[in-house]
Amino acid sequence: MTLDKLKMIPLGGLGEFGMNCMALRWQDDIIVIDAGLMFPEEELLGVDIVVPDISYLTENRDKVRAILLTHGHEDHIGGLPWILSELNVPVYGTEFTLAYVEGKLEEHNLLDEADLIEMLPGRRFTLGPFSIMPIRVTHSLVDCVALAIHTPVGVILHTGDFKVDLSPPDGKPFDLHAFAELGKQGVLALLQDSTNVDRHGYTPSERAVRPRLDEIFAQAKKKLFFSCFSSSIHRIRLAMELAHQHGRKVAIIGRSLDNSTEIAQDLGYLDLPQGLVINPGHIKDHPADKLCIMISGTQGEPMSALSRAAVNNHKFAHIDAGDTVLMSSRVIPGNEKSIYRVIDHLERRDAKVIYDDGASGLIHVSGHGSQEELRLMINLVRPKFFIPVHGDYRHLKRHVELAGSMGVVEKTILLEDGDVLELDKNSATKTGKVTVGRVCIDSGGASNDVVGDLIIRDRKHLSEDGIVLPIIAINKRTGLLENAPEIVMRGMAVAEQGLIPEARQIVQRTLDNSSPEEKADYGVIKEKIRTDLKRYIQKSTSRRPLIMPVILEI
Repeated sequence: MTLDKLKMIPLGGLGEFGMNCMALRWQDDIIVIDAGLMFPEEELLGVDIVVPDISYLTENRDKVRAILLTHGHEDHIGGLPWILSELNVPVYGTEFTLAYVEGKLEEHNLLDEADLIEMLPGRRFTLGPFSIMPIRVTHSLVDCVALAIHTPVGVILHTGDFKVDLSPPDGKPFDLHAFAELGKQGVLALLQDSTNVDRHGYTPSERAVRPRLDEIFAQAKKKLFFSCFSSSIHRIRLAMELAHQHGRKVAIIGRSLDNSTEIAQDLGYLDLPQGLVINPGHIKDHPADKLCIMISGTQGEPMSALSRAAVNNHKFAHIDAGDTVLMSSRVIPGNEKSIYRVIDHLERRDAKVIYDDGASGLIHVSGHGSQEELRLMINLVRPKFFIPVHGDYRHLKRHVELAGSMGVVEKTILLEDGDVLELDKNSATKTGKVTVGRVCIDSGGASNDVVGDLIIRDRKHLSEDGIVLPIIAINKRTGLLENAPEIVMRGMAVAEQGLIPEARQIVQRTLDNSSPEEKADYGVIKEKIRTDLKRYIQKSTSRRPLIMPVILEI
C-alpha cells in the first residue's frame, strides 16, 4: 500500500467571484486548472485588476507541468499573462479559448514564448501521472469544457462554468452521455460551479431570448443599439440574424466586440450574409430604421463605446431621441452605479432603454446552471466527495448543503483558497494551508506594476486625509535657509489660513533647534519635520494627512 495522496489546492475562486485557479498535485507533478483575474472592489483605489498569488507555484516551478483552461472568460484566463511571465509552462485550451488567449498574450508581448496546445472535447491526453478527458459543456461562451482528470487515486471531475443546454444555437449540446458514463465508472471527487446555487429550477436555453429580442427589433422605430458581453458569441449571432431578418445593416463598435466577432467568424461560429456588416464610418449613409449598431460597454465601463455614446462623445455612434438601446446582459454586482449612470445619460437623450430590470421580458439568460441542473449533474456523476468551486463563501456553503441533502454523496467538503485537501481512494482530509492572496496590478499588467498593500494604504490615506508638503530651500554652499519654509496642502478639508502660518513656524522652529550635523543629514531633518508637523496637525485638526517634507538645494 502506497501512502501517496493527491493534493488539491485552490489558489483563487473559492470565496470570491473571479480569480479562478486550482492546483492538483501528485508527488512531483502539478497541473493547474484555469488562471483567472478579478476586477477590484472599490477600496482597492486605482487598481485595475487582481490576480491570485501564485507563490505556491513559483516555489514548486520545476513541478508545474501545464495550465489547463476550461473556457475563455476573463475570470478563467485573465491572469495568464501575469502567471506566464513568472512561470512559462504549456497552456492547454480548446480552439476558441486559445484564440482569446493569443490576443491577450500578444498585448503583453508574451505570445512568441508561449506554448499553446489545443485540446479537443472527447479526446484524452496525458500529462505525467494525469490523464485528462475534456468534455463538452454549454455556457454563455462557446467551446467550453469540463475536465475529467484520471489520477492514480481516481477521477477528479472539474465542471468549469456550465449550464445544461441541450439545444444551443451552435448545435454543440452539453454532453450528458459522457457525464453518465463517468458516473458508471465512478468519480472520486466532483468540483462544481456554484454561481447560481441560489436560483431555483433550470437556467433557460440561449434560444429562449429570441422571441423577446425579435419583438424589440420589430418595434424599434429608429436606430437600434444592441449591447451584450463581447464574449457572448451566441447572443452576437442572434442579434445579427435578427438584424438581417428585419432588414437592418449592422455596424460593430468597440474593440472587444470587433475582436470577438472576428475570431468567431474565423472559427466558423458566425456565418454572416454578404453586405450585412457595414463600416461604422458609413452609419450616416443609411436610414435610421435600417440600422443595428452592436456596441460594447454593457457594464457601464467609463471609456467604453456605449458610455461615450451616452454623453455624445463618440465619433460614429450618435444616440438620438427615439433610438432604442438594448442591454442584453445582466448587471454584475458592483457595477450597478456605473450602469445606471449610463442609463441616466441615455434617458436624457430621450432614447428608449431596455435592460435586465425584471420587467423587460427575457432579454438575457445566465450561462450558469441553476439548482436543478446542479442536482442533475450530481445525480449523473454520483461522486464519492463533493467540493463546490467558483463563488463567495455563502454560495459554497449553500452548495454544500444542496449536495448533502441529496443523499448521493458520501462526503461534502467546503474548501477555501489556500486549503490543502489530500485525497486517496477512501478519504479526503484538509491537511494544512499554503500562501494565497491577491496581487493587485495597475494598468499594464506586467509584473512590475504590482501594487503593494502599503501603496493601497497610502492611497486610502491620501483620499481620506489629504497631503501636506513642507518645502524647504537650503543653500548648497552655506547650508543656510534661503527663505521661510513653504507649506502646500492638498485635499484637507480645514481652513488653511490659520494652519499654514503656524505650520511654517513649527518647521522653522524644528530647523532652529537642529544641530548643523542634523541639518546636513536630509533623512534626519525630514523625519524631525514630519514628526513635529504631524503632532501639531493632529492636535489642532484631529486629522492625519500624509506629510512629505521636500528639501530643495539651491
